[in-house]
Amino acid sequence: MFKESIDNEELLQLPIGTFDGEIVVINNQEDMLSAANYLRTFDVIGYDTETRPSFRKGISNKVSLLQLSGTDRCYLIRLNQTRLSAEIISILEDSSITKVGAAIRDDIRLMCQRQRFTPSGFVDLQSIVSKFGIKELSVKKMAAIILGVRISKAQRLTNWEAKTLTQSQQIYAATDAWICREIYLKLTANKL
Repeated sequence: MFKESIDNEELLQLPIGTFDGEIVVINNQEDMLSAANYLRTFDVIGYDTETRPSFRKGISNKVSLLQLSGTDRCYLIRLNQTRLSAEIISILEDSSITKVGAAIRDDIRLMCQRQRFTPSGFVDLQSIVSKFGIKELSVKKMAAIILGVRISKAQRLTNWEAKTLTQSQQIYAATDAWICREIYLKLTANKL
């Protein structure tokens, strides 16, 4: 049903896929309650994190941003400006809510270093796509093969700890979480 890989030339022919829902940037615990209430209405949410890049060997930074996405709204939680609320932690620990991302083992480990929680209900797309004959493990190529769209990774190495996130950063971050959810839903519709 799905191709096992896609080359860059083929990828460039695909239409751009971006999150076009509401993006809510959160930099305080009070705003996390409405985020948690929205996210709890879903069985499956998209998950990703961003970390300010370090260009020095041996230097790494803490997770700056947590992205959690439903169908039409994505929350960007500025972890460099606030701690997670109990409500958001309860979602990250809730096994009945599937949190879907890609290459998430290190993301989760780094999140736990920033603030302790017991992760539950996480699914890594990289660990399931092979069941569908897909060999590509990057989100960009999985999105191309499974959803037929091309996503931009241009903002990946920007400063995620900037005082204000640019519109481009917000769209990039929201798209990364949302697209993981969409990939998972398409795969599970094809009998995971």
